[in-house]
Amino acid sequence: MIALPADWLQPDWRVPGVGGLMTTRPGGGDDADTAARIAAASGAAPAFLRQVHGARVARVGAADVRIGAPRQEADASVTSEVGVACVVRVADCLPVLFAAPGGRAVGAAHAGWRGLAAGVLEATANEVAAAAACEPGELVAWLGACIGPQAFEVGADVLEAFRVDSSHPLDAEAAVRFRPGRPGKWFADLPRLARDRLAATGVRQATGGDWCTVSDASRFFSFRRDGSSGRMVAAVWRHVDGRK
Repeated sequence: MIALPADWLQPDWRVPGVGGLMTTRPGGGDDADTAARIAAASGAAPAFLRQVHGARVARVGAADVRIGAPRQEADASVTSEVGVACVVRVADCLPVLFAAPGGRAVGAAHAGWRGLAAGVLEATANEVAAAAACEPGELVAWLGACIGPQAFEVGADVLEAFRVDSSHPLDAEAAVRFRPGRPGKWFADLPRLARDRLAATGVRQATGGDWCTVSDASRFFSFRRDGSSGRMVAAVWRHVDGRK
């Protein structure tokens, strides 16, 4: 294995036997060699998904990383196998990586507002816990880079997806997550909404979520900023040799 590029993000957890990363714009987004670079850095083959902004969680393993294997349609994946990396692609949506105690299982989720509202994080946490034979509260999670709360302007449909009545003044709790913007618009705090969902499932050990893809054009791709863009990749895997 090789050292990770200095610009790539890494979870700040200390889970024996688990590795994680998120690529950046200069570190490789949709470049043809991204999968190879991830494999070289992790020692694990990335199992890419066909993402649809939903809440389905796929179990992935050796069959999913064989040459020519079809991609499962899902927005999150879980594995307990070594040599396989759970990966998601993002350009403003939030990637969330999960690790179970002792590195017994890992997972990765693609969490835009639709997936968050549909329960993708709850579903992923429960699947990782089931694969590791533990409780969701024993998991650790890491939030990668996403569109930040100063840039994510949304309409009433997003508030209503999170069961917030946009036709009335927001209460104190909702106002922390949805700050008023232009008439009929609000700025949504995607990382905070994700932490809410994680905590409700029992996952209280969650770090990260401090980078804004929109405001840092030199480091991150952003669909909201550029209209069309490449993608970053977030990955998590079990180490073959079980090292920290």
